[in-house]
Amino acid sequence: MTKEGSFFYGWVMVGICVVSMILIYGIRHSFSVFFSPILHEFGWSRGSIAAMLSLNILVYGLLAPFAGALADRWRARRVMSFGIVILGLATMGCGFSRELWHFYFLFGVLMPLGSAFSGWPIFGPALMNWFTRRRGLVLGLGQMGGGLSFVYSIFIELAILRWGWRSTYWLLAGILVFLLLPLTLFLFYYRPQEKNLRPYGSAEVPADRGAKGGGASVKTLPGREWTLGQVLRNHRLWFLVVAYALYWGMGCYLVLAHQVKFAEDAGYSIMFSVSIFALFGVTLFVGQLSGFLSDWLGREKTGTLAATLSIIALLALLSVRNTSQPWLLYTFSICFGFGGGLLTPTMFAGAADIFHGRHFGAVVGLLLTGMGAGGAIGPWLGGYLFDISGTYISGFILSIVSIALACVCLWVAAPRKGVGMQKA
Repeated sequence: MTKEGSFFYGWVMVGICVVSMILIYGIRHSFSVFFSPILHEFGWSRGSIAAMLSLNILVYGLLAPFAGALADRWRARRVMSFGIVILGLATMGCGFSRELWHFYFLFGVLMPLGSAFSGWPIFGPALMNWFTRRRGLVLGLGQMGGGLSFVYSIFIELAILRWGWRSTYWLLAGILVFLLLPLTLFLFYYRPQEKNLRPYGSAEVPADRGAKGGGASVKTLPGREWTLGQVLRNHRLWFLVVAYALYWGMGCYLVLAHQVKFAEDAGYSIMFSVSIFALFGVTLFVGQLSGFLSDWLGREKTGTLAATLSIIALLALLSVRNTSQPWLLYTFSICFGFGGGLLTPTMFAGAADIFHGRHFGAVVGLLLTGMGAGGAIGPWLGGYLFDISGTYISGFILSIVSIALACVCLWVAAPRKGVGMQKA
């Protein structure tokens, strides 16, 4: 145990999560930056190139529950080290790719395998293990790396301009192996008990039974501990899964896969287009940092705010015709980033309100599976609709509809009732 008032190691875990999320998800989220040079070199259709990202998200979503469950049952540090090595090898291999199927296998299959076994499917439950109070805030802080991974694209674009896209993939692989792998091996702990510590807030909430995402003290009623079968049969879980699939898988990734190329098509320079992409990452980071709002406002109201901002962003994007109104792209990046950033910790905290316990790792994995299912369609469909129509308008309208439906599903799932059930 640490002495009263001493620094809590759980905050180190939050920092490790931020750095890891930047480096792990920065590779996937830089897809839009690699899109143009790959398109120019090979001349493939936009739909076929975007299918690389769709496949990546699908495989990631399918593997996420297994990664979370394996971390619960085996040593999470070994699982993460395996994932980092696989991710590094896949990233390096992309630099050697010459055929479309090479990218499908490396970027679409091996890369998400590495990401799932080293990323959020393990970090999400780990942070829940370390904190039984302030979960909305902690999940928002932990997810900051996901937002900053889009800012990482500025570094990646500069590397592409200087050394080319192939050498940049090799550089990213080296950063994973020589920076992230040692960080995981020497500093990561899945549970506070591994360092002879208790979770933050365990004086108010028992370490294995806490359920509330906010700062209030709660305890689970006797017999309320979820079995895996009860979790899987509960309709509220599946509404959360569908909400995450519609919001991020369909609504967000359809746009994110193509937004840099969309800005280029409107006449903006590649560096300005990437900077707008990076601004999205900054505001995503701010939104994730604001995850504590769901502790105060409630998960459903916060999700509604996030959806409203995202829809405003897409309406601004639909209004872009040329380079005469750059403020529309700034409006898009700010609103879309803040909305998406705010939604993610809200969703995971809402799931924890209802289902936190020994099977919460599987719940996190299923949410990511939902994202994967939506993401399997979104990026590819955006490219396909462009190939047949010459415009992204229909794709962006589809994103608006998906985000609105996701908000409805969150209200039906009703995390607020999960909190109410578990108050003493």
